[in-house]
Amino acid sequence: MPVPIDVRDLLKHGRRLHEERERPVRLVVLLEPGADAELLDAVRKHLCPQTSFGRVAVEVVEPGFDIEVDGGVDAVVAVAGPGGPDLRRAIASPAGRAVPVAVVAVGTDGAWLAGVLGHPLSDTLVGSDADAVVSRDLADWFVDRLASKRMALSYNFTFVRREVARDAVNATAWQNALIGGVVIIPGADMPLMTANQAKMLLQIAAAYGQRLGADRISELAAVVGGGFVMRGVARQVLTLVPGFGWALKAGIGYAGTLAMGRAAIAYFERGADLGFVTRKVAEVREAVVARYGRLPSRDATPRAARELAETVVTEALEEPRLPDIPEAARE
Repeated sequence: MPVPIDVRDLLKHGRRLHEERERPVRLVVLLEPGADAELLDAVRKHLCPQTSFGRVAVEVVEPGFDIEVDGGVDAVVAVAGPGGPDLRRAIASPAGRAVPVAVVAVGTDGAWLAGVLGHPLSDTLVGSDADAVVSRDLADWFVDRLASKRMALSYNFTFVRREVARDAVNATAWQNALIGGVVIIPGADMPLMTANQAKMLLQIAAAYGQRLGADRISELAAVVGGGFVMRGVARQVLTLVPGFGWALKAGIGYAGTLAMGRAAIAYFERGADLGFVTRKVAEVREAVVARYGRLPSRDATPRAARELAETVVTEALEEPRLPDIPEAARE
């Protein structure tokens, strides 16, 4: 029989995610004269709010420039050029008021720039590729430093979505690994793992701007909770591998959850909606769990779980089952 999921709890989770992604986000971007042109283009392209809940103020740091940062500003992004004293003074003001400040730059040494500006190295993002510094490094910085605004950031800035989703997947996968390894009553861990997976999918969907209606959430609960393979493999593990069952169960929770999350991200990146993703990721989970359960106990490692999840997700994406979705039909 299907694994029960508390639909009311899932609906409450969906409402909370909806509220979180509609929280206001205010950023200030400081531009130092002499900053790399490609970096400026990358900042302009990626830091463009997609909703009215996002606000980005842009200021040029010139001699005598003075910035006033109030409590409503969530973070400051400083685009560095030569790293002069004007920029050093400008970023010191918000940093002194506990407002997170990220300095981004290309074509220079990060440690040197951090020293010149008197800024933490962990908040100084430097690379050789301008777009990567913003789309990858700044996205990671946002997720780390503005944890309470992750949903709102992903809702407003598309380049943050993948990092927010990946963070949710990794956290849920390890949580399910812990549940699988600790819970010793046969079958008792399945409802917990499955509920976590459903909530993870809602987090990913919210990050990608999907509609979180009651109909879709109920469908998600029914499909994700209908897994037979996951429960069956877990029982076989306890029966056939005495002494090592806990480790394989932990791997099952980890591998199945990781596969679902990675597949969901890949499908959303291709433009699929929550309904399509819900149906497909459940299939991916069952395929991974079934194959992982057949591994010898000595080979059932976290690395093997990651590799198997990547393999099955790649195979699923190669199948020509994802139709072209018109832009107007995407949610």
